[in-house]
Amino acid sequence: MKSKYVNKLLPWIVCLSCGLFFFYEFIQMNMINSLAPNLMQAFNIRGDQLGFLGGAYFDANMLFLFPAGMILDRFSTKKVVLITLGICTLGTLLFSQATSFGWALVFRFLTGIGSAFCFLSCMRLASTWFHDSRLALITGLIMTLAFLGGSVAQAPLTFLVTHFGWREAILFDAGLGALIFLLILGVIKDYPDSQSEVRARNKQALSSLGFWKSLRMSYLNWQNWLSGICTNMMNLPVFILGAIWGGVFLVQSEGFSRAQASEMTGMIFIGTLIGSPLVGWLSDRMGRRKPLMVVGSFISLGIVSLIVYGPHFSYVVLLGLFFLLGLISASQIINYPLVAEKNPQILTATSVSVVSFNVISGGAIFPPIVGWLLDKNWDGTLVDGVHIYSAAAYHHAFVVLPLGFILALIMLIFIKDSHGKQIQMA
Repeated sequence: MKSKYVNKLLPWIVCLSCGLFFFYEFIQMNMINSLAPNLMQAFNIRGDQLGFLGGAYFDANMLFLFPAGMILDRFSTKKVVLITLGICTLGTLLFSQATSFGWALVFRFLTGIGSAFCFLSCMRLASTWFHDSRLALITGLIMTLAFLGGSVAQAPLTFLVTHFGWREAILFDAGLGALIFLLILGVIKDYPDSQSEVRARNKQALSSLGFWKSLRMSYLNWQNWLSGICTNMMNLPVFILGAIWGGVFLVQSEGFSRAQASEMTGMIFIGTLIGSPLVGWLSDRMGRRKPLMVVGSFISLGIVSLIVYGPHFSYVVLLGLFFLLGLISASQIINYPLVAEKNPQILTATSVSVVSFNVISGGAIFPPIVGWLLDKNWDGTLVDGVHIYSAAAYHHAFVVLPLGFILALIMLIFIKDSHGKQIQMA
């Protein structure tokens, strides 16, 4: 009886333990929002340079996503996770000791390498350990862990920075990475013991398919790219408001304290960590993927427009709006099981990497663009070496957010629903 109970729990333990890698990477991805004033002062940098520092993480992610899917479809998931998590933790440790902007860019780039592998590893394991009927739910729970990491990078990290200093706060972060490494080392298994024969057949099928054909099947599938662009656009509030610019926007344009601003931007992640498993569960129950994303994109368009262009809302109202933005835009996560189902199972990581590549490209491209637009509309105000931007400057720069949701809705017109069914190899 005990063995049967353990066997039922094992898929959840394996996949959610790997999800802690995603949790950790989301801390690294979003930490610039809490560190922005400290980094601008420490390295004497402008808004566009801060955008490049945040974007270095995504540059690494984009560069390594292309081989990441192919590697994970062909080699041990556990070994790949341990190697890339180790690189990320080392990069975090070195970033805490950076003495120049140039070295900070290099170490920030190192932390982004692991991010190319973390979510694909989770999806590789989820598609192996779970039936199709649970795929959206487990994807939602994994995303919940990720956005929990994003929320840790807001108010909790700001607290550590305020009370201990920004370098010491990142040292704590590096220590957390080492603990997660040890947990994954002891827990993760590549596949259930009962699937050893299936695994062998899949490896043979991949070998017969060949590298170039499997690459073409994933990267020349226009449906994968439509889903990737849609997810990219729906995720922009996380990159722009949650990861880098939301805190300084609320402080400089709306007049809130730094602590209040971090609490508000953190609500994006709290909303998403609740919304991700909820929309995953609803999608599995409905047996449909597309409708929830259409509704989510439309409502999110209205919410983000209120945050950026609405009147001066109170602290409580903005807390609610940021929470709702995260909750509703969480429907983006359905694109991942959608793509996994519309491609052969042996190509899960490679096909999902197309979506991840698109999403991360948004993190690499749009923060520097927002920074450039802010600097273009800067009136020259400096306080303690920090650039101060007007409300009008933020309004011009943040136009990418509503435009993103409009583009997501256009993509959804052409995306085909999988109806929760995994396709089979011809």
